[in-house]
Amino acid sequence: MTWAIVPAAGRGTRFGGDVPKQYLDIAGEPLLAHALRALLSHPGVEGAVVALAADDALWPGWDAFEGKPVRTCIGGASRGASVLAGLAALPEEVRADDFVLVHDAARPNLSHADLAALLERGRADPVGAILAAPVRDTLKRAGDDGGIDATEPRERLWRALTPQLFRRLQLARALEAALAEGVEPTDESMAMERQGARPLLVEGSEDNLKLTTPADLALMAFLLRGVRGSAA
Repeated sequence: MTWAIVPAAGRGTRFGGDVPKQYLDIAGEPLLAHALRALLSHPGVEGAVVALAADDALWPGWDAFEGKPVRTCIGGASRGASVLAGLAALPEEVRADDFVLVHDAARPNLSHADLAALLERGRADPVGAILAAPVRDTLKRAGDDGGIDATEPRERLWRALTPQLFRRLQLARALEAALAEGVEPTDESMAMERQGARPLLVEGSEDNLKLTTPADLALMAFLLRGVRGSAA
C-alpha cells in the first residue's frame, strides 16, 4: 500500500482572488476534496498527508476521507518545503524505501486507470515514475521582440503531470539537496533528476488538468460533473 502527499499550502497568488484555489467550489465541493477523492478512492492508496499553510482557516478538519486516514502538517514557503514536511509527517510504518505519491491539490481529475498504471510501472522501476503527456502542439521559440526565432522539435517533449511516485528517503534527500543549493524544484522529478536519476515517464490522460487560471474553472467544473454523473 502507498501513502500520498498533497501540498496545499499555496496562496494561489498567480490565480488571484481572496480564496486559495484549492478551496474554490467546483461542482459542489472544494477543489481539494476532488483531488483527495481521486487518490483515496483507489484501492492502492492507503492514506494521505495534506501540507497546509500555518494560518489556514479553511481546512474542513478531515481526519478521514473515502474511509481512509488523512493527516495534516504545516507546509513551507515553497512546494519542495511542503513536500518535505509531508514526508516527515508520514506514519512510522511507511519505511524509507517505500514508494510515496505526490499529487497537486489543484489537479482533481485524476483517473483510476492512470493511477493504477503509475503504481504498477513506477514500483517496478528502480527510481520511480511520473504521469506525463506527450507534447502535441507545435512549439515556437520567441525572440526578445516577440517574433518567432525558431520552431522547436517536439518529438521527445512531455508535459509533467501528477501524481509522481518516488521512494520516501530518496525523494527527501533529493529535495533537501535542491533547497540547500537555493534551487526550488517545480516538481519532484526535477529534484530527483538533479541527483542523476532518470524517472520513468508513464503516459497519462490529457484531461488530468491543473487549475491554473480563472479561465480553467468552467472546463474543470464540466469535467468533474461528468465524472460524478458517470459514477451515479
